[in-house]
Amino acid sequence: MRAMSPRGAFRVSVSKDYLVFASAHFITFAGPRCEGLHGHNYRASITIEGALDEEAWFVYDFVALKKLMKALCDAIDHKVLLPLKNPKIQVTEEGEVVRVAYEHTPRYVFPRGDCALLPVTNTTVEMLAEMLAGQVEDELKRQGAKGLTAIEMEVEENIGQSATFRLELR
Repeated sequence: MRAMSPRGAFRVSVSKDYLVFASAHFITFAGPRCEGLHGHNYRASITIEGALDEEAWFVYDFVALKKLMKALCDAIDHKVLLPLKNPKIQVTEEGEVVRVAYEHTPRYVFPRGDCALLPVTNTTVEMLAEMLAGQVEDELKRQGAKGLTAIEMEVEENIGQSATFRLELR
């Protein structure tokens, strides 16, 4: 059983110096534009909303949340972030090589181990925040977490430049 406060709602947030990933990417724009490959030192932070666990009297364990976020950041750290759902980008795996084309024109060849093939339409901070929030949701469901009402994920690509995605949980 989860306890709700009669006077408001609870939120817990984690933003740590080690919740970072240094990755390369490029994005496509409207029309026939695709920027060049470049990198960022990204930072992620998360807020989870929900009811209090009546046995522990917290929304979610900070230690577990930090561990989960660290694992998600580590999975894409020092990788080339490649979108698999972008109609302008063709990503092909050939053994230990990943070939990337823009509108069917070859553009890059990377070692497979240096790539993170992502289920996103573009590798913008908006799409990365949505993807990470979905991964957190999946893991929380797998763990049987109850009483959570929202996940808010912020991804910063540079000081003062970030996007936040809010995922309402049902």
